[in-house]
Amino acid sequence: MELIKLTIDGKPVEAEKDTTILKAAKTVGIDIPTLCYFQLKDMNIENRPGGCRICVVEVKGRRNLAPACTTLVSGGMEVNTHSIRVLNARRTVLELILSDHPAECLTCAKSGSCELQSMAQQLGVREIPYQGEQSTYRKDTSPAIIRDVDKCIMCRRCEMMCNEVQTVGALSAVNRGFMAVVAPAFEMNLEKSTCTYCGQCVSVCPTGALTEVDHTRNVINALADPAKTVVVQTAPAVRAALGEEFGLEPGTLVTGKMVAALRRLGFDYVFDTDFAADLTIMEEGTELLDRLTRYLEGDPSVQLPILTSCCPGWVNFFEHHFPELRDIPSTAKSPQQMFGPIAKEYFAKKLGIDRKNMIVVSIMPCLAKKYECQRDEFKVSGDPDVNYSISTRELAAFIKLANIDFDAMPEEEFDKPMGESTGASVIFGTTGGVIEAACRTAYELYTHKKLAKVDFNELRGFESIRHATIDFNGLLLNIGIAHGLGNARKLLEDIKEGKSQFHAIEIMACPGGCIGGGGQPYHHGDSAILKKRASALYREDAGKPIRKSHENPFIISLYKEFLGAPGSDRSHHLLHTKYFDRSASVFVEE
Repeated sequence: MELIKLTIDGKPVEAEKDTTILKAAKTVGIDIPTLCYFQLKDMNIENRPGGCRICVVEVKGRRNLAPACTTLVSGGMEVNTHSIRVLNARRTVLELILSDHPAECLTCAKSGSCELQSMAQQLGVREIPYQGEQSTYRKDTSPAIIRDVDKCIMCRRCEMMCNEVQTVGALSAVNRGFMAVVAPAFEMNLEKSTCTYCGQCVSVCPTGALTEVDHTRNVINALADPAKTVVVQTAPAVRAALGEEFGLEPGTLVTGKMVAALRRLGFDYVFDTDFAADLTIMEEGTELLDRLTRYLEGDPSVQLPILTSCCPGWVNFFEHHFPELRDIPSTAKSPQQMFGPIAKEYFAKKLGIDRKNMIVVSIMPCLAKKYECQRDEFKVSGDPDVNYSISTRELAAFIKLANIDFDAMPEEEFDKPMGESTGASVIFGTTGGVIEAACRTAYELYTHKKLAKVDFNELRGFESIRHATIDFNGLLLNIGIAHGLGNARKLLEDIKEGKSQFHAIEIMACPGGCIGGGGQPYHHGDSAILKKRASALYREDAGKPIRKSHENPFIISLYKEFLGAPGSDRSHHLLHTKYFDRSASVFVEE
């Protein structure tokens, strides 16, 4: 390892060869402001286009200022990060950016979380001396994401996330000069592109150019309607991140406080998506065992590996990019969409109300869930199984709007029966959690033996692509795990080419899984936050009295009373789905 010696602001620094000035400065505690730069440590995610020029520094002997995020260190280099020349250049650059930016901070969805806004405060910009024509573009509203390109500063973080990390290819820079913008090809609507609605573009956008479609107003209207019974379900990853919006440390579990706050908001029943996650394991696990059994019996029609189907961003991805493989994923619906029909076809009948008078709201870490609940196959005579999905961020804003003191909330329990869950279901929220939950149940159903150790630590971690072999009493089950759609692509290419040796693969669209979803509190590139959220879910799992989905007494009762058995005709009708070839829909105008 070759070390380079230099000085930054008079401090001696040693940095590895090929290190940027920005990173070298951080090692000695020197902060250089940035806008276009973005990094998610430990996950090989980095954007450093050097386009915004906010990070410029003065290098002795160099005539022009150097962008710290792209300039590599060299021996004997002397860097000044906050000279008068540098400060003046940064202010000028920021003033020019602001001169072509709408002054809509009061009504902008990113107000308070906007990095451009924070940068103006940090650099003390209070006036914009440059006046001229502002670029204007049409606003593009898709089922999950809003593109307000007037607020785009061409940092191209979204382009990096969409193309390099997720390999979706829905966004790129188009046009030149004053008309340059980041958009889908031919400036088509996002809905007509290959977008999967994973929301990672939203999570890294420093301004309000990319935001989620907010369904909070629809939820408030439903809560105000006395003719409606409004139930809410909360995804596992939400409880590990919601507290961050109220000043709590990342990884603080707020399950009980969240339940109490939802009751104060007026929901008639507060349920847990974890209940539906346990249900998912029953259906998906049964499907896995059925395919494995037939495979071992020599059935040539068996499609392996089986792929998990809990993540709608991932489902959108293979429907757009790998439609020829759409018979390989499990047909089990996601937990959100399993919850809906059980609520409206089982629970609503118990209450004696029509399904159309029950409004099902989901609190999700994911923006693709907004699109998923609007898919036509998840509706009955036009009535959605899940009416509205709001993000973790939107729930926090709703709680603040209602003037609820979240920190003072008591610890309350979910309502029964659809609020009871196991430890297996809560780890759905992190990468590796779904397949670990499936293994806990599949092992016991296959071997008819009790698991000696519930934790499958070999399935945990943050490596981009992981593999493990689980011994099912002599049957060696080869398991693959990927988080991030770019990593999923690598595994799918292996399947297409007949190279895959896996029996089952878990895929999550977002880095880290649901804990890093596009609707979670912004982590600003700090992967330590994601790891703390994951640890919180494993702690809740460890503290549960029941940690295997098939032992959930309310799931057992649901099958006895209503569904019959996992994989039954009724289960297939309500809890399973099919997939579509959406590749042909791209570029087609209606």
